[in-house]
Amino acid sequence: MEQNVYLLLDSAERAIARGQVKGKPAGQLWQIEVEDGKVDEVLKQKTVKLLSMMDAGPSYEGTIVRSRNDMIQLEVTRLEEDAGDMRKNLRVLVGFKSLIYPLSGTWKGRRPVVSRDLSCGGVAFFTDHSLRVGEQLEMVIPVTSQPLVVGCQVLRIRPEQASVPLLYAAKFINMCHDEEILLREAVFNLQLRGRAKPAERYA
Repeated sequence: MEQNVYLLLDSAERAIARGQVKGKPAGQLWQIEVEDGKVDEVLKQKTVKLLSMMDAGPSYEGTIVRSRNDMIQLEVTRLEEDAGDMRKNLRVLVGFKSLIYPLSGTWKGRRPVVSRDLSCGGVAFFTDHSLRVGEQLEMVIPVTSQPLVVGCQVLRIRPEQASVPLLYAAKFINMCHDEEILLREAVFNLQLRGRAKPAERYA
């Protein structure tokens, strides 16, 4: 992936476009080329947030100063909130079938699951297999550029789910840097390509 590429978010922190910084930023003024013909979507916004697609660096907020073709000039300020939290909270509804394997608990083998949503920090999924809060497992993530097997820890069981299959929320644990990059790219690209969809019911 190119250097200095940012995900552009609207005020509700929804992904609207991808942009590449051109040249060396002159203080608070950045020149960004908006990719994939989405400059009109960006220009509808008063301000946009910029989240690096390359690393875990700081996030920014920019006010559009002027534009020409696919190039926009932004007056940019660094955001004080933790960019890592923003990445983890950027969640995409996506339904994929997968498998989980135990790292703790008493069960063995593998169990089928269907995802409900995915973020850089965790995943929500349906399964008819009973899991406990705090239990650790491995899950295959098939929507990255190459499938990942990542560690997860169950955080909660959604209270509104009173019947099988249950909906579980889990956070990712013990991920290496390369795994974080692949996952971040997948979440961002799913947002931008409009491929996000409600999860299929578990089968």
